Amino acid sequence: MIDTFNLDEVVEFAENPEPRCPCVLLLDTSGSMQGERIEALNQGLLSLKDELVKNSLASRRVEVAIITFDSNVNVVQDFITADQFNPPILTAQGLTIMGSAIHKALDIIQERKSQYRTNGIAYYRPWVFMITDGEPQGETDSTLAQASQRLQADESNKRVAFFTVGVENANMSQLSQIAVRSPLKLKGLNFIEMFVWLSASMSAVSHSQIDEQVALPPIGWGSV
Repeated sequence: MIDTFNLDEVVEFAENPEPRCPCVLLLDTSGSMQGERIEALNQGLLSLKDELVKNSLASRRVEVAIITFDSNVNVVQDFITADQFNPPILTAQGLTIMGSAIHKALDIIQERKSQYRTNGIAYYRPWVFMITDGEPQGETDSTLAQASQRLQADESNKRVAFFTVGVENANMSQLSQIAVRSPLKLKGLNFIEMFVWLSASMSAVSHSQIDEQVALPPIGWGSV
């Protein structure tokens, strides 16, 4: 099928045939994230880049994608290996259309997996790391309910590992209903510590065998 042939993809995977460890950062950029929160989040993204590139194998295996959600859902960074990743500077405004954002994250993971398969690239179970104040607004309840059902099915079928992080004063009870794993509560503005942990976790996964259970580092930056 010629229409699925993508030269950029072929070149990308030919130059780097390493198995891929995809991670989607699903970031709340609504108005409630303004000020110190969004600044700390931006600093955290820089630390994620710095940490991942220290590890030569992780820098070629871990792929980062960034989706922001406020009144819109935007893929601000499509999947890119850590060695090519340049963190964007995010700003905060608007509502919190969380359900649509979850759908988008699962959509781009499906697309990326099919690109891996087309090009004969092995891959680890994708991670989604959602950081939010946990107050969905600006969409129907059914949108969030459908996204949550889809997510829980994907998690139980091992198609994705979905982590939810609530910032200070987040609606944790709302977050606990969305995903299978218990949401984690960020201590203060410990975004850098959180992203250092995420880098260490992704690096550990990238050094493991596909489908191997990996022990993740202890979470000092947050609590369950």
